[in-house]
Amino acid sequence: MADAFSWPVRVYWEDTDAGGVVYHAQYLAFMERARSEWMRARGLGQELLRARDDLVFVVQSMNIDFRAPARLDDQLTVSVQLLECRGASMMMGQRIHRADDVLVEAQVRIAALGAVSFRPRRMLPDLLSDLKTLLENP
Repeated sequence: MADAFSWPVRVYWEDTDAGGVVYHAQYLAFMERARSEWMRARGLGQELLRARDDLVFVVQSMNIDFRAPARLDDQLTVSVQLLECRGASMMMGQRIHRADDVLVEAQVRIAALGAVSFRPRRMLPDLLSDLKTLLENP
C-alpha cells in the first residue's frame, strides 16, 4: 500500500482498556475517520454527497487482522487504498501502523445507499469514473 492515503491518529486514554491497550473496536473508529478523510481529500465530503446526490456510504463487511496492540500515547498512521470499485460498492484496504510496524490490516467492503431510502443504489457516473481513475493512478 505504498501509494495509500494516510491519516495520523494519537491514542488517547478513552481509546484504551484498563490495561492501556487500544480496545479492539476503537480500531474501527480510527479506520472510519481515515476513510472519511480520504474522501474529503478528494472533494467528496460525505455531507455534500448526502445533500447533493442523495448518497451515503456504509460498511457492508470487514475482514480484519489484529497483529499487535497499540498503547496509550502511541502515534499511529491509518492508511486507506481503494482496491476495487463497482457501480454500488467499493473495496478498500486499510492498515494501522506504528512507525514501520503494521498493527492492524483490514479489507472493508463499502456499499452505496440512497440517503433517504437507505437502499442500495449505483453511484453517479461522474463519481464512479473518478473513483475508477484512482485504481489506475493511485
